Amino acid sequence: MNIFRFAGDMTHLISILVLLLKIYATKSCSGISLKTQELYALVFLTRYLDLFTDFISVYNTVMKLVFIGSSLAIVWCMRMHRVVRRSYDKELDTFRHYFLVLGCLLLALLAHEKFTLIEIFWAFSIYLEAVAILPQLVLLQRSGNVDNLTGQYVFFLGAYRAFYIP
Repeated sequence: MNIFRFAGDMTHLISILVLLLKIYATKSCSGISLKTQELYALVFLTRYLDLFTDFISVYNTVMKLVFIGSSLAIVWCMRMHRVVRRSYDKELDTFRHYFLVLGCLLLALLAHEKFTLIEIFWAFSIYLEAVAILPQLVLLQRSGNVDNLTGQYVFFLGAYRAFYIP
């Protein structure tokens, strides 16, 4: 296994744990963009469709399931948890993320390795992941107030992407 990929996976896992810690410890999702979390859930659901067709390793399968499960749990918590959902500030989270989804889908239809459903969804997920953080950054800019755990979450997300570059 590539050490950079492993480091990227671990920092991504840390970012998710920091976000879950923030939500469950404070019973608040203040400062967190639901739109970014929905985009990440969509990224992992479309990227890991190969769970049904290919087995690479136990580590790979477990990490895919953890990323899908945790992203869906975060979205569920922000939308449905009776206490947490009250702290979501819809007025600050106004980024039009549907344009990102549409643009990435069109790009995936034009630029992909093979014209298969799984390959197009994989390309879509790669393009969408590159821009999924934008609603979070816009929300942080609009709120002007970044708490410690939210800042750490964004930092670890950036570190995760940085480790994947090499």
